[in-house]
Amino acid sequence: MPEVEPALGAGPLLLIAAAAVAVLLFLIMKLKLHAFLALVLVSLLTALATRIPLEDVVTTLTSGFGSTLAGVALLVGLGAMLGRLLEHSGGAQVLADSLIGRFGEQRAPLALGVAALLFGFPIFFDAGLVVFLPIVFTVARRLGGSLLTYGLPVAGAFAVMHAFVPPHPGPVAAAELIGADIGLVLVFGLLIGLPTWYLGGYLFGLWAGRRYDVPVPHLLDDDAPRTADDEPDPSVEGTSPGIASAGGRRTETATRPAPPRFGAVVGLLLLPLVLIFLNTGLSTLATAGALDESSVVVRTGQLVGATPVALLITVLVAMVVLGVPRGESGAQVESIVNSALGPVCAIILITGAGGMFGGVLRASGIGTALADVLGDIGLPVIVAAFVVSVLLRVAQGSATVALTTAAGLMAPVVEATEGLSSVDLALIVIAIAGGATVLSHVNDSGFWLVSRFFRMDEKTTLKTWTVMETLLGTLGFLIALVLSLFL
Repeated sequence: MPEVEPALGAGPLLLIAAAAVAVLLFLIMKLKLHAFLALVLVSLLTALATRIPLEDVVTTLTSGFGSTLAGVALLVGLGAMLGRLLEHSGGAQVLADSLIGRFGEQRAPLALGVAALLFGFPIFFDAGLVVFLPIVFTVARRLGGSLLTYGLPVAGAFAVMHAFVPPHPGPVAAAELIGADIGLVLVFGLLIGLPTWYLGGYLFGLWAGRRYDVPVPHLLDDDAPRTADDEPDPSVEGTSPGIASAGGRRTETATRPAPPRFGAVVGLLLLPLVLIFLNTGLSTLATAGALDESSVVVRTGQLVGATPVALLITVLVAMVVLGVPRGESGAQVESIVNSALGPVCAIILITGAGGMFGGVLRASGIGTALADVLGDIGLPVIVAAFVVSVLLRVAQGSATVALTTAAGLMAPVVEATEGLSSVDLALIVIAIAGGATVLSHVNDSGFWLVSRFFRMDEKTTLKTWTVMETLLGTLGFLIALVLSLFL
C-alpha cells in the first residue's frame, strides 16, 4: 500500500467516509448495482475525494484488492474444494448425523457452534466458515427451518475465535504492541469469548432464525457433470441409474458407494488444525530458544503449517480418502473439485473489492483522523481503546487491521499510564478485539462472505450478521470492562 500524506483535515475526512458508505449502500440496495462494481466505483470516488495523488490512485486500489485476495482467495478456493468433497462423498452428512446423535436434534445449532469453536482455535474465519458450510447446509436441510438458526452460531464462533484468541494474528499483534502477556490474553480470550459467543452468537442465532426465514442455498449441491456410465439405458424400459432388467425383474446392479466413516471425516477436519498447530508450536519454541529457528525441522514445520499449505495438503488427502474408496476415477474427482470453484468466484471478487474499499480508507488517512478526535476526550484507557478500535473498524472494515492499528495508537497511552497490571493489559487487548468486531458492514470482507454464501441480500445481512457482530464485540468489551474493575 503506498504511503499517502493526508491532504484534508479530520472533519472533511470523516464526512467523506460517511458519504462513501452511504453512497455504496444506495448503489447496492436501491439501484441494485452489482456489489463488485459498486465497491470498485465507490473506492475510486473515495480516493479522488480524499485527494490521494492521481498517480497513486490505481496503485492504492490494486494494492487493497490484491492484499485482500492474497489472504482470502487461496483459503476460500481450497476450503470450497474441501467442502465440496465432503458434501459429494456424504462426509458432511456423516458428521452431521453424529453431532445430532450426540447432542440431539433440538441442540443441533449448539452442536455445530461448539464444533466451530474447537476448529476455530487455529483456523482463520474465512477458511473455517467455508469448510463448515456443507455441514451447516446438510443439517439445515435435514431439520428444516431458517439457515440462520444453524449458520449464525457457526459464523459467530469463528468470528469470536478469530478476534479474541491467539494464535490469530489480530490479538497476537495487539498483545505485542500493548506489551500484554500472550498467555493471559489467551486465557481471558477464552474466558470472555465463550460466554460472549453463547449470548451473542448462539442465542441470537436462534432468535434470528425464528425472525428471518433464509432458505438453504444450492451453492454446494452435488452438481458435478454426469458421465455416460451414470445415465440410464433408454432401451430398457423402467431402468434407472444402477438398475437393470433381468428376466423381467429389476435388480440392483450398482448402489451408491458407502459414505466415509466418521473417523475419516473428523481426521480430515483435524488435519489442517494439526498442521497449523505444528507451525505455531515450532514457532513458539524457536522464539523461546528451545529450538534453532534456522533448523530444517522448524522451517519445514512452519511451511507445511502455513494455513494455505495446510489446506492444500488437506484437499489432496481428501481427494484420495474420499475419492479412491468410492471407485471414482481421477477425472471424476477432478470434476468434483472443479465444480466447487465456479460458485465462489463471485464471492472472491466481491471480497477483494471490499478490501479495495478498506485500503482506500486506510491510505486516505481516515483511520488516523478518527483516532486523533479522541485524543483530548480523556476516557479511561480500556474505554478509549474500545472506542478507537470501533472507529477504525467502521472506517476500514478489517478486524485484524483495526486490532493492530488501535493497539499501535493506544500503546503510548498505555505506556504513560501508571498502575496498569498484566491483567489490565490483557483486558485492554480484549477490549480492542471487541471494538474490532462490532459493526461489520460493506467494507468488511466477512460481511460479503456471509452475505453471498448464505444468499442473503445486503439489507438482511445488515439486520443479522452486522447485529450479531455488534453484539459479540459489545458483550466482549463489557465483560472485559467489568473484570478490569475487580481484578
